[in-house]
Amino acid sequence: MNRLLFLTGKLAEHSLHQVLQAIQADSKQSPFEYEVKQIGVSVAALMTPPLIARRLPKVENIDKVILPGLCQGDLGLLESQWGVPVERGPKDLKDLPQYFGQQGKVPDLSQHSVLIFAEIVDAPDLTVEQIIAKAQHFKQQGADVIDLGCLPGKAFAHMTESVRALKSAGFQVSVDSMREDDLLAAGKAGADYLLSLHENSLWIAEEVASTPVLIPAKPGSMPSLQRAIEHCLKRELAFIADPILDPIHFGFTESIVRYHKLRKKYPDIAIMMGVGNLTELTDADTTGINAMLFGMISELNINAVLATSVSAHACEAVAEADIARRVMYRAKQDKRLPRGYDAGLLGLHDRKPFPYSAAEIAEMARQIKDPSFRIMVSEAGVHVYNRDGLQQATDPYVFYPELQVQDDASHAFYLGVELARAQIAWQLKKRYVQDEMLEWGVASVAQNKQAKVAHREASIKERQETVKPDQASGATVHASAKEHVGNSTSPENKE
Repeated sequence: MNRLLFLTGKLAEHSLHQVLQAIQADSKQSPFEYEVKQIGVSVAALMTPPLIARRLPKVENIDKVILPGLCQGDLGLLESQWGVPVERGPKDLKDLPQYFGQQGKVPDLSQHSVLIFAEIVDAPDLTVEQIIAKAQHFKQQGADVIDLGCLPGKAFAHMTESVRALKSAGFQVSVDSMREDDLLAAGKAGADYLLSLHENSLWIAEEVASTPVLIPAKPGSMPSLQRAIEHCLKRELAFIADPILDPIHFGFTESIVRYHKLRKKYPDIAIMMGVGNLTELTDADTTGINAMLFGMISELNINAVLATSVSAHACEAVAEADIARRVMYRAKQDKRLPRGYDAGLLGLHDRKPFPYSAAEIAEMARQIKDPSFRIMVSEAGVHVYNRDGLQQATDPYVFYPELQVQDDASHAFYLGVELARAQIAWQLKKRYVQDEMLEWGVASVAQNKQAKVAHREASIKERQETVKPDQASGATVHASAKEHVGNSTSPENKE
């Protein structure tokens, strides 16, 4: 039986015991023994490996050590000192059941069955260097093939040069044009795919090694598309068929029917869906649109998508497509609903935004004995508390008169940032963790840890420089600034 050691802070210790006892009481949970050690700090999230190593020189009869999820630093130091594995748990102790697999094991999202073609729609207007840079961006977002879009009525003089440059850089390349000369030249330059050939231009596919993406010669004409498909099947030419997804109110529903009919008639051919006519041409968040479309793509066994990222609101469309294809693939393999696999498509809301109730926060507030502010969010609103009491509101401006930070610019700045985040989290029903940026699904950005404390350091320096010469000894920092730096005003319940 595994014996686990959980390290925590003073105020989280009681709650951690309660959560662990509940986990052990679950009949489906594999048995384990545990020990909780509180290492003498108030805020568990502020532990660091060097501090832990000093306060806990060794561990005995332990198989694994679990640290608070927000603990920063290299855990290798502790593993070397103790000789046992060391892991970070979840950011919040309320999420420990999921960490133990009671709410679903961490899914394997490494697999998918859909190729993503990311189109550079303005390729003729870009230099080769700019095309390479945009291709690298799309590849980082998850694209498998870089598609060079040719603009109607506009020359693309450096098209073949661009294809060769992309191929030299290791990209798979497709070229999208309605001009036969462009497609033939792209194929001869080494393009892997050609978009879009139809029954009257299929001769190009026999001149080059590129795989053609077939479309109807006339919009919506399934007989035309089927003739092109039969042509390729008869000659054993590789191809991808695209019935074309139309925008809403311009044939959208009928185009979905075409995809269904095509898959039913040809259960084994490769099919493409261009999702840009929905993501680009609908004023709605693309996360939801991609989730719905990739659900259809999964059910219909569609093998490739053409994604665009032109409109400002569709700037993450390629990254969303990458997550959507992985989630839908995994859910289909598991024969489950696509829930609980990944939060990448939950940009505006979270499934569990408020882990603590107003009553639980009030109980925590009663235990606080220091002046540092803690900020938490419940369904009832934003809560700010320290040893002087607890305030609750939904408008951050309500808090200011009671915070007493008029003479502490650094602290006031910090609280302003955190209260704004908390108010946004409450309004949108998102998870808020003090000192952490809000999560926005695929649009999330890495947090700059140094920038978060830079204003505090500047404030301390300013205070030190204004101290009178005869006072320049030791404790020259204003008490509130010292408390702000020392405690980071972080909530004690971060496990």
